[in-house]
Amino acid sequence: MSEQLKGRTIFITGSGGVLGSTYVRRMLAKGARVIASDLAGHRAEALKDAHGGNENFRFYDLDVGDEAQCEGIFKRIIADGWEPNVVLNNAAITGELLMGAGKPFPDFANTSVSDWERTLRTNLTGAFMIARQMDREIVGRYPAALINVASMYALNGPHHQIYEGMPFKSFSAYSTTKAGIHGLTLWLAGYWAKRQATVNTIAPGAVFNGHSEEFQRRVGDLIMMNRMAQPDEIADAMLFLCSPQAGYMTGQLVNVDGGFSGW
Repeated sequence: MSEQLKGRTIFITGSGGVLGSTYVRRMLAKGARVIASDLAGHRAEALKDAHGGNENFRFYDLDVGDEAQCEGIFKRIIADGWEPNVVLNNAAITGELLMGAGKPFPDFANTSVSDWERTLRTNLTGAFMIARQMDREIVGRYPAALINVASMYALNGPHHQIYEGMPFKSFSAYSTTKAGIHGLTLWLAGYWAKRQATVNTIAPGAVFNGHSEEFQRRVGDLIMMNRMAQPDEIADAMLFLCSPQAGYMTGQLVNVDGGFSGW
């Protein structure tokens, strides 16, 4: 086993999705202690089933849209004898998550304010509340790192035609929150620099998660490498950002998108 992440205690929000669960698996394999969190439910149970017997794994139920839960999460973790020095703001409402929950994808004119605000609450306000709690309880006590997870749509508009006839769509609140995530990174990077904390953004591209061959073809046509990413390919970059080797990086946006943003 490589010890790339030895000495790292990594706290991940939204750990139950295709990328979050990959991060958990890969980070444990690289020697990290991993604190996973997600909403209660089948994704949380799958994580506990997979890793519950590992002494380097802990799981906490967490809704990042709930301010009281965000304010209490680090207290709970620290009270259990763990001190996270790396935090991943990974929780998000995505199109695939909505599809899995049977939610509709209205056109822009029919998008409700409540759906817009719910996405902002989870994807952006939740990231702010976790970072704010880091500021209160972690930053300045010891060197720390925050990695905010954006998307290839953070700084690039979606090609709406690729979603025609698909069971899920790109939606405006998602792109907006993912652009805002990097704004939070840039603000915090300078604010925390003197307190030995780094802040970076990773922007994953299109990640394969059981998509149809037609959707893979449509997306691949927009990407230099002509295919979607495998989850482990995004995790490779995330492992570096969580490692001591990224100690001189801060305020950066790292695109892992197969060249989508380079055209």
